[in-house]
Amino acid sequence: MKLYEKVSLLHDIDEHGLKKGDVAVLVDYVEHPSGGEKGCVLEVINALGETINVITVPESSVASLRADEILTVRDITRAV
Repeated sequence: MKLYEKVSLLHDIDEHGLKKGDVAVLVDYVEHPSGGEKGCVLEVINALGETINVITVPESSVASLRADEILTVRDITRAV
């Protein structure tokens, strides 16, 4: 995955109110402090493209968007 590419979450992230399939922008990679899996810094955006949160997740928690997928919208009240 390339920096500034839109990615989707592969599972729910309850502590941030995010759901599998939510879309974010990959803004950086970070090394794990004890040599574990590399992390991805994600900018979570709303439907208007405004930043609502910045989070870090393991690289295995996101995937590139594909042409055979369609975007949807949902309420983000808890996603902040």
